[in-house]
Amino acid sequence: MRVVKGFKNTRSLIVLVVGLALLAGFPLLSPPIYFLSLLFTMFMYMALAQSWNILGGYVGYISFGHAAFFGLGAYSTALLARAIDLSPFFFAPLGGLTAALFAALVGYPSLRLKGPYFAVLTVLYATLIQTFIVNIHALGGATGVWVKPLPVDIATNRTVFFEVMLALALIVTLVARRVEGSKFGAGLVAIREDEDVAQAVGIHSPFLKLWAFVLSGFLAGVVGGVYAYFISYLHPDFSFSIQISLLVVLMALFGGTRSWHGPIVGAVVLSVINELLTTFIGAEVARILYGLLFVVLILFMPNGIYEYLKKWFSPRIPDRV
Repeated sequence: MRVVKGFKNTRSLIVLVVGLALLAGFPLLSPPIYFLSLLFTMFMYMALAQSWNILGGYVGYISFGHAAFFGLGAYSTALLARAIDLSPFFFAPLGGLTAALFAALVGYPSLRLKGPYFAVLTVLYATLIQTFIVNIHALGGATGVWVKPLPVDIATNRTVFFEVMLALALIVTLVARRVEGSKFGAGLVAIREDEDVAQAVGIHSPFLKLWAFVLSGFLAGVVGGVYAYFISYLHPDFSFSIQISLLVVLMALFGGTRSWHGPIVGAVVLSVINELLTTFIGAEVARILYGLLFVVLILFMPNGIYEYLKKWFSPRIPDRV
């Protein structure tokens, strides 16, 4: 039995490595730049959904303020790169630290709230930061911030960012997987199931929740830093848009928040759907359809499509006589 299990794990690892190698080699086929940009966006949302799931899935604290961490990371990276003549890739982790610091400052008082109270409070984060930046000229104000683009042609530019965001999505996924299988993750799940019982058995709930919040913010901030270099121009209206937060939440919920597999499925499927809807129908209609999808998920697939498909395709074991 152990041999079979080991073989399955080895086979899965080989399939994963080969799949990643093929994906990383995709730019060698000289595909249209559009597809490289689309896959970059897909990897970005995959990383954001994974980072959100550390708090929203494992702890069960639904946050609609993830754009605050994303935007803080983007703006911090852009401003540092403008002040110091170094590659923004160097400053992206510092953008993550800025987002983590903000999460640490607001996390403890915010996490004392639960349910809809916490969710509503997180909506305000991005709005407050956006308003603050718009009114500070040194931070770009309402004009926004320009980032010096990568000094290469457009095809090479998209290839570089494709590889970087793929690597970042992989790293964030490995972090989420590590958290899920650790004692830290077990404590977060215990809090999600029943926080009072978790505290009664000795789990330091406020500490674990705060660290999950900070880790989630840090990862989202790093993603925002790389995105700032990719897009080359940041504006508060988009960088802190509630649409980013809603799309990240929807992706995680659609895929399933009980496992690190779910955000991957959700990001892949909804990134394609989002591109099709925005291109052929329009952004406003897309938002309405997202709302309807959210309702359907809550009513019929509360654990996400990944759990639903896993149950559907799992081999059925006949009942013993």
